[in-house]
Amino acid sequence: MISRYSRKELVSIWSEENKYKIWLDVEIAAAQAMEKLGQIPKGVSSVVRKKARINVKRIHQIETQVKHDVIAFLTSVTEKAGIKARYLHQGMTSSDVLDTSFNIQLVQSGKIILKDVDNILKVLKRQSRKYKFTPCMGRSHGIHAEPITFGLKLASFYEEFKRNRKRLLQAIEEVSTCAISGAVGTFANISPNVERHVAKKLGLKVEPISTQIIPRDRHAFYFSVLGIIAGSIERVAIEIRHLQRTEVYELQEFFSKNQKGSSAMPHKKNPILSENLTGLARMVRSAVVPALENIALWHERDISHSSVERNIGPDANITLDFALVRLTNILDNMIVYPKKMLDNLNLTKGLIFSQELMLELTKTGLSREKSYKMVQSYAKKCFAENLNLLNIIQSDKYIINNISQKKLRSIFSYSKHFKNINLIFRRVFK
Repeated sequence: MISRYSRKELVSIWSEENKYKIWLDVEIAAAQAMEKLGQIPKGVSSVVRKKARINVKRIHQIETQVKHDVIAFLTSVTEKAGIKARYLHQGMTSSDVLDTSFNIQLVQSGKIILKDVDNILKVLKRQSRKYKFTPCMGRSHGIHAEPITFGLKLASFYEEFKRNRKRLLQAIEEVSTCAISGAVGTFANISPNVERHVAKKLGLKVEPISTQIIPRDRHAFYFSVLGIIAGSIERVAIEIRHLQRTEVYELQEFFSKNQKGSSAMPHKKNPILSENLTGLARMVRSAVVPALENIALWHERDISHSSVERNIGPDANITLDFALVRLTNILDNMIVYPKKMLDNLNLTKGLIFSQELMLELTKTGLSREKSYKMVQSYAKKCFAENLNLLNIIQSDKYIINNISQKKLRSIFSYSKHFKNINLIFRRVFK
């Protein structure tokens, strides 16, 4: 996590100040429940709420002595709140605080990322409709295939981010659990009623069964979803990068008036933002495997997951948030060149209609194999001699005698390729 790729809102969620504030919220909520159950004196929670102050520096000072972050935190709270604070944490274990708080941070982050995804969807929807019938080249293996529209390309991204939104909602729900179950999760020294109260107070669900920790498959799912979203970001970014290449130049990232493209070559306009997104996507995805490996811990608990989560928690969430906002801005301000798209469609001089010609030949009585060979031979000749496919087949007696000129002209038009665009858009934007 570095400031260059961070936004303030997410950074604040993963700040030490916010982490300890959540710890305090958990402890106060647990104390409220214990007071109602008569397990600790009345007024503990209210005194702590009024008097306790988060002092990050002091917590760190204490931790250097006690070598335990939660104990250091509780000691610091007691210093401020007074003797009544000694009743905090009764029957609880550190993981009760750490895991419940970590989940709250994930939920807080997930909700902001959800807003980011919603913003991307808005932009993609608008741009898809704007370029709904703008013809462009569809490519497979990087090679010209058949015509599509630029709007259709963007609609594909929209549908993918719709799925991402659904996945993210599920992931947020997955980590919205609370465990206040004590050592090894048996409630031996704390009532399940405390857990229920804390969960309700903090907007979480009760973890059905914890060990000493909340099961890490929940977190693995959450980070896997972040990784998938990062993959979608990179998919769009790579498309922009390819389309901005000089030889293609159908699309361009917005280039401000005083922006410099290269320190050496003044003419350069590089897709640096999209390249940056490719790199950031890699960083987000790098959190997925460690999160998966955190699932298998020793017995009821070890802390091998702890150092992992201290890194991937802030880094993956903050980076993904930044990347989503950057992608939204790119898509919102991108410069599209419809004329260049049309030029590229015509680059191979009709070869992109080879399939339709082949299929039409099969209707004349030729086998598919013979039709394929015939069209392929003409395609090779067109490539070799830079010829127009429609022009060259006019000399083929079989084709002229069996396919009318009107039909040939219809084969070499875009209309057939776009006849179902409205249908596809209705399915996507329903």
